[in-house]
Amino acid sequence: MNEKPTIYFTSITLVATLGGLLFGYDTAVISGAEKSINNYLVQGLGLNSWIHGATVSSALVGCIIGGAVSGIFASQIGRKKLLMIAALLFFISALGSGHPEFLFFEKGKATLGLLYMFNFYRIIGGIGVGMASALVPMYIGEIAPAELRGRLVSLNQFAIVFGMLVVYFVNWGIINDQSLEWVNAIGWRRMFLSEAIPAGLFGLLLFLVPKSPRYLALNNNDEKALSILTKINGKNEANKILKEIKGTIEHHSGKLFSYGKLVILVGVLLSVFQQFVGINVALYYAPRIFESMGAAKDASMLQTIVMGLINVIFTVIAILTVDRWGRKPLLMVGSIGMAIGMFAIAALSYSEIIGISTLAFIILYTASFMMSWGPVCWVLISEIYPNKIRGRAVAIAVMAQWGANYFISSTYPAMMEFSGAATYSFYGIMSVLSFLFVWKLVPETKNRSLEEMEELWITQKSK
Repeated sequence: MNEKPTIYFTSITLVATLGGLLFGYDTAVISGAEKSINNYLVQGLGLNSWIHGATVSSALVGCIIGGAVSGIFASQIGRKKLLMIAALLFFISALGSGHPEFLFFEKGKATLGLLYMFNFYRIIGGIGVGMASALVPMYIGEIAPAELRGRLVSLNQFAIVFGMLVVYFVNWGIINDQSLEWVNAIGWRRMFLSEAIPAGLFGLLLFLVPKSPRYLALNNNDEKALSILTKINGKNEANKILKEIKGTIEHHSGKLFSYGKLVILVGVLLSVFQQFVGINVALYYAPRIFESMGAAKDASMLQTIVMGLINVIFTVIAILTVDRWGRKPLLMVGSIGMAIGMFAIAALSYSEIIGISTLAFIILYTASFMMSWGPVCWVLISEIYPNKIRGRAVAIAVMAQWGANYFISSTYPAMMEFSGAATYSFYGIMSVLSFLFVWKLVPETKNRSLEEMEELWITQKSK
């Protein structure tokens, strides 16, 4: 492969991964604002911890919707146009979440209507996240050469954790040296409004990227598909890839279960386990967790930044190793590390031991996730599905993921009120089960083309 195609598809990938950055930004921005939102819109109305959990997690309702509509529209209007719509939704959500009183409500006065409106804007942003979470890895997977696909799709996870790290710095910069009263009145609004900047940039840059060549081929636009494939892979390889794509279109009906139920089940369980191990509890509630360990407000945000740096470092490890070691070994090693971390945190919580040891095991847990289940789950979801069902199958997996995410995130405050040790033990058990699932059911996709994966499922179905 010559240098020019490498520059071409790397540039396309970097633009697409801005969707991942916004995914991470929108996911983690609530971590700095959740206490102020709780004071203003939950406790201010005399509501309980279940409403608090539901409000913090309300964007996830939109994520489920966004994942669902991505399956409906990805094959109709294309990956690129749907990503443009996602960028617009991110932008609207950023402005609306920062000023939910806009037009209809009095600023500073908590009402049930205002609580509903805040949740509405967060759901709008969640729809954008749901779309981006399905479409970005799908788009990159359909653009990238097989030998680099794992690394390039993993860049999406890097963008997600980098977006989280960026917003941790933004949140810390907003509250640094400010009074609690100012943060509760103004600071949390600026956190949400800051997302409008990367959302606008993403929307503009999407005009510069091409449509997915596999989407074009599926819609009989072979000439344009071949042109893009040639720029990425070179002329000889491009003709071979296009022939393989057209072969999958001609020989298979494209009904959802035409390749068997196992391929759908594997994608769904990958998504569910990625959330049931409890990662988003650490992401959404990180400052509160560190405050419960005795850290002051500013210190808790700084510790969250440290955790964000750990996330970035170990995601880079995954990017460098996923095409060398394979997907299954990384997932299994990650499951072991997460189980050790969570069971240790559960034991420390039961013994009421709070200190540096707790922080160390939180770092072990998050590092294990970020080098394995964080990026590799998205890599596999972009790889395992045959061309004809990819849009719908990815949507089902993403819907399952966000549904599991919502369940875990919204139940965390109430579970912690019941028992911290039991809560963290549950996540540890899920980590063990995730290891067994990967060992028994997940296929290795390293160095296989998307069309070769299709043959694997056809063979599996015939057994």
